[in-house]
Amino acid sequence: RGFSGALGGGNYLRIARTNFGANEKKFTDHNAFSLTATTQRFRATASMAAIDSKKNTFWKKGGSGTKIPGRPQQVYGASGAAADHMAHSKLFGPPVVMRKSEAGSSEVQAEVGGAGGGATGPLVAGRSRSKTFEEYERDTTDAWDDREEREDMSRLSVPAELENELKQQQLKETCSDSAPAPPRRREGRGKGDIKSFFTDVVLPRTAGSPSLRTKRTGSTGSGKGGGSRSRSGSERNVPSPEQRDSDPMDIFDPPDRETMRLQKFGKLLAGPNTDLDEVRKLSWSGIPPPVRATTWQLLCGYLPANIDRREDTLKRKRLEYKNSIDQYYHMRSDTLHRDTFRQIHIDVPRMNPDVPLFQQQMVQESFERILFIWSMRHPASGYVQGINDLVTPFFVVFLSYYISGDKNPENYNFSQLSPQTLQWIEADSFWCLQHLMEGIQDNYTLAQPGVQAKIIALKDLIQRIDAPLDAHLARNAVEYIQFSFRWMNNLLMREFPLRCVIRLWDSYLSENNGFASFHVYVCAALLARFSKSILKRKDFQEIMLFIQNLPTTKWKDGEVEILLAEAYKLKFMFADAPGHLTTARRT
Repeated sequence: RGFSGALGGGNYLRIARTNFGANEKKFTDHNAFSLTATTQRFRATASMAAIDSKKNTFWKKGGSGTKIPGRPQQVYGASGAAADHMAHSKLFGPPVVMRKSEAGSSEVQAEVGGAGGGATGPLVAGRSRSKTFEEYERDTTDAWDDREEREDMSRLSVPAELENELKQQQLKETCSDSAPAPPRRREGRGKGDIKSFFTDVVLPRTAGSPSLRTKRTGSTGSGKGGGSRSRSGSERNVPSPEQRDSDPMDIFDPPDRETMRLQKFGKLLAGPNTDLDEVRKLSWSGIPPPVRATTWQLLCGYLPANIDRREDTLKRKRLEYKNSIDQYYHMRSDTLHRDTFRQIHIDVPRMNPDVPLFQQQMVQESFERILFIWSMRHPASGYVQGINDLVTPFFVVFLSYYISGDKNPENYNFSQLSPQTLQWIEADSFWCLQHLMEGIQDNYTLAQPGVQAKIIALKDLIQRIDAPLDAHLARNAVEYIQFSFRWMNNLLMREFPLRCVIRLWDSYLSENNGFASFHVYVCAALLARFSKSILKRKDFQEIMLFIQNLPTTKWKDGEVEILLAEAYKLKFMFADAPGHLTTARRT
């Protein structure tokens, strides 16, 4: 009362109200702060729960549209997951999962854990159980399964008769992703035009040419002597810019071995400067017929490596040969040269009597001119029997270019060619023969020392590689010169069919000094190949008859290549070690 009296009743009430108001404000602010913090924590917890709920349903079919490979959904009841489940249950109630009804047509909700909060148990009366692995596998999908699902759905909507077509289309799409695109085929060309393509590019001719072929793709002809061509020889000599820039492989289907070799030769020969070393490497294993004529002329040194110079070279050399005919051929009836021409006239009909081509009068006259002009230009040796055989491979190879590929040049009627074409074949054969003879001219000089040296080398090789055969020949008084003189003088022209000789010369021309040194190894390999058959012959006559008539008439390129391989092996062993042969001869 004293306090009240001193201050007065009104003052007391004001003070009390003030204190109460302050306390009430503090209480209200404190409760508001507590409520705000609780609300924030509630919202944060709800947000985390929503994220977890999305994670739970992320990998389920029918959930999020985006499917990314990663962790599978949570499976409640596993170790470490119960605490999270209880926290979620207190805040939001039991989690809700979706499962298919037994009918499989709709989905029903089920709570995981009931009021009791159990995390496991059968799903009955609103309670859930743990999912089995089969259910988890069924409800879970990966991102890379999306294409399979679409394919499955597309099959459901596509009639059965189109299913095979869809499979083929899918296979094409799969192959197109991994396999390289096939080579393009140039319009208007096919496998049948391969020879036409390469011969147009690589084989040079002379400007203003008349008929080159009587029948060929893209050309027209008329008359017995052959018709006119769509392009002159000079136009064919130098490839057009389109041909130089184009890849010859464009005209091929997926290549086989022969086609790939033809492609390599075509690129080399059609280039601005031909790499002769590469040409020799390729030629050793055989030259494709469409490019053999040009390749032989290059390897003989008749054509220059530079493609732009070939046309002028051909014009000059062919004109030179024509001038030589005008200068020398009328001298064939002179007393000094009459015997030489008479021997040539006798020998020419004897060469390859089984080949109809060489029995034609026009061909024989051409050979007589070639051989007589050569003898007049090389008086040191002159004409010797056997040289006539050496012209035949060149003549056939150069003739084969001017006739269609399906015709055999050995049976070709030479009168179907124009006189100009005949002159070109004759001139080309003459100059290539001259190149060949430069390496073996000592075979045909006085006493033929080159032939004798090669026979001695052959005997040394046989003593080294097949001593029993050498001893058998010696016991029966068979001398090497008696059967091998013809081998060296005629370069095995009488031992093999002409087709095999041409294949043999592919390798000879690619070898350095092939007609002189490598030929000896080929002869040794040939004799060693028939060693067993020779050993069975018991006297001189039987041995000589067999060796002079070897069973090679049915040989093809395969047998020749085996023979060349054996010869190369002998060369590899003995060419750089001549002392081995000398030692064998002394012993």
